[in-house]
Amino acid sequence: MTTLIITADDYAQSAAIDTGILNLVGMGRVTAFSCLTLSPRWPEAATRITQQIKQSADIGLHLDFTQYTQPLKHGLAALILKTKFRLLDESAIRHAIKAQLDAFEQALGMAPDYIDGHQHVHQLPQIRKVLIQELMARYPTRLPWLRIAVPPLADGVKGMIIRWLGASTLQELASLNGVRYTNTLLGVYGFNVDALAYQSKLAGWIQAANAIRKPVAVMCHPAEGTSFKDATDPILTARLHEYAALSSPQFATLIARHNVSLSRGSSAALDE
Repeated sequence: MTTLIITADDYAQSAAIDTGILNLVGMGRVTAFSCLTLSPRWPEAATRITQQIKQSADIGLHLDFTQYTQPLKHGLAALILKTKFRLLDESAIRHAIKAQLDAFEQALGMAPDYIDGHQHVHQLPQIRKVLIQELMARYPTRLPWLRIAVPPLADGVKGMIIRWLGASTLQELASLNGVRYTNTLLGVYGFNVDALAYQSKLAGWIQAANAIRKPVAVMCHPAEGTSFKDATDPILTARLHEYAALSSPQFATLIARHNVSLSRGSSAALDE
């Protein structure tokens, strides 16, 4: 039986996203979600993460250097260039990572179950090294797992760029330090399809996971839009389509048909 970890990104970005993710956790369709703890919404959003939610899904940090205000905030292209040429101050990187972990722990009273990155920034040079160092120092007896973004070659140019951000080097660092990680990331697409087409993509990703035959992370960005709207969100329509597909009876049928088990990463047999 293939194990899928359905990971939802961007918790605390908007009420629509928060509601969508928590609904899907309650339905057993999302098994991990990661939080933007620099968001002004974070203190309020954190109060919605009940003990039952903590027992139902892994809760992670969505490490951010590109969206919310901080001393090292950059556009993604500038961040890639600066880290590639080692132009960022590593003490400032460490401070930014500590601040986000502090905010997570203070609000939830727990360490994150896992770490991933907003726009996969956790894989970038400099950031990945400092991140591993901070995790080793901070959580020596219970390390969070990492969602490392290695999309299949079939995902084309976008997947290639994501891998190029530093997936293989982060894998090496994780292995050297005994940090568990998911070695494949499914769910990469152009945010340009309707709910039915997204359902078809889900079927393709599940088939791809069956061929891998190890725990696989599937990335999603759902939002529930009947009560809340965020006109500033550039992928809101895609989020609504994802929520419709993931919450549908057809998704449950798809999982059953392909003999797939949905799991938290913390309880899956991940790579080390």
